[in-house]
Amino acid sequence: MKIATYNVNGIRSRLPHLLEWLEREAPDIACLQELKATDAGFPIDAIHDAGYGALWAGQSSWNGVAILAKGVDPVESRRGLPGDPKDSQSRYLEAAAHGVLVGCLYLPNGNPWPGPKFDYKLAWFERLIKHAKGLIVSGHPVVLAGDYNVVPTDEDIYDPKHWRRDALLQPESRDAYARLLAQGWTDALRARHPDERIYTFWDYFRQHWPRNRGLRIDHLLLSPDLAARLEDADVDRWVRDQPKASDHAPTWVRLGKAAGRRKATKKAAVAKSPTAAKKSTRARKASG
Repeated sequence: MKIATYNVNGIRSRLPHLLEWLEREAPDIACLQELKATDAGFPIDAIHDAGYGALWAGQSSWNGVAILAKGVDPVESRRGLPGDPKDSQSRYLEAAAHGVLVGCLYLPNGNPWPGPKFDYKLAWFERLIKHAKGLIVSGHPVVLAGDYNVVPTDEDIYDPKHWRRDALLQPESRDAYARLLAQGWTDALRARHPDERIYTFWDYFRQHWPRNRGLRIDHLLLSPDLAARLEDADVDRWVRDQPKASDHAPTWVRLGKAAGRRKATKKAAVAKSPTAAKKSTRARKASG
């Protein structure tokens, strides 16, 4: 199973890129952020034509998240984080699809720092940590995927010294991310590439994309049972190289089958094999 996250930076303007990516990479589940479109403006017909069901929480001009599932309609379990009934920003959507519970999130940027936007970022992060604790305690297979707007360490950015006053690198942001991981989540991309400088975002300034001066801010966190199934994780950099592309590239994980399913599949294969059939026949004759 392949699960991906992609900040599209405007779903209407990037729709051709999104559809090409869905056709070429065919993720089973895709989490989208920064739709920058109202609910009515979400291109559901094009998504259906691409072979995906979808849930979305839009917002005019900014924010907005969506969950796409190949061949099925995701089953919504939550819309918005608990803890602040006055929060009207469309930043969190949760649904079940293909046997996995997926939380799609677009964590606040927090700039300028310091200030009220950074305070909102930290408050939102605390709500996420509290909700995530319940998810991991539940024992369900869960992925928390999205644009976290956090650079976890200095190894996740091309040049940290020029970003020290940015909200993405502040100690409070990094501490919140570390406390989230401490619940038992696995940062899939870093787990697969422990020593590599690997990025998911390149801004539009100073030729940062051609020079590979990027940041790693898009993360897929896996619950323990899914972490045990992790086979691969990477970034679809070719999408960022498209004309007028989003400043993010899709980031993904590939999971193997659950242990129970592998055992069941193996038993079924053995039962269907000619050798097994002969043994079964001999056993019935002997018992008769």
